[in-house]
Amino acid sequence: MIILASGSPRRHELLKKLCKNFVVEVSDAKEVQQADSPKTLAIENAKLKASSIAAKNPDAVVIGADTIVVLNGEIFGKPDGVAGAEKMLAQLAGKKHEVITGLAICAGGKIFTASEVTEVYFGEMTAEEIREYVATGEPLDKSGSYALQGGATKFIEKIYGDWSNVVGLPVYRLRKLAQAANINL
Repeated sequence: MIILASGSPRRHELLKKLCKNFVVEVSDAKEVQQADSPKTLAIENAKLKASSIAAKNPDAVVIGADTIVVLNGEIFGKPDGVAGAEKMLAQLAGKKHEVITGLAICAGGKIFTASEVTEVYFGEMTAEEIREYVATGEPLDKSGSYALQGGATKFIEKIYGDWSNVVGLPVYRLRKLAQAANINL
């Protein structure tokens, strides 16, 4: 059995590109807030999510993921309400940032990890454009306060790297990790 340790509908849709038969079980693992680097933080949180589900399902293959947005070394998680989303987007406007997803696969008592980094370039945004976007509600549950696949598309000038990483599950990197771990998804 394959389990996705995430309630994200975006991750669910992306995992369908790799495998059709899996179940979703949302992890209640407490995420860490500090690590040596943003990449390490994303991987650690992916491991915590996958491990918590694997402990209850030892014969399953469990996939965990954690996505963060990083601007000049500062980690942008999910916003703290409307004001937090507006502040994040104002900081991202006109700048390049990184989206980092940590991946973890728990299988057979082992944990396999990887990460993916994508550069995203936001164009300039007016305060009014930011307010209108935040008013849609879409940014309020997203790392960095935006959804590449949603209304933020109009603000994104370009990306370098895997677009599915920005959505929340780097499909190619997950496939390569599973292959390296000898796991058939």
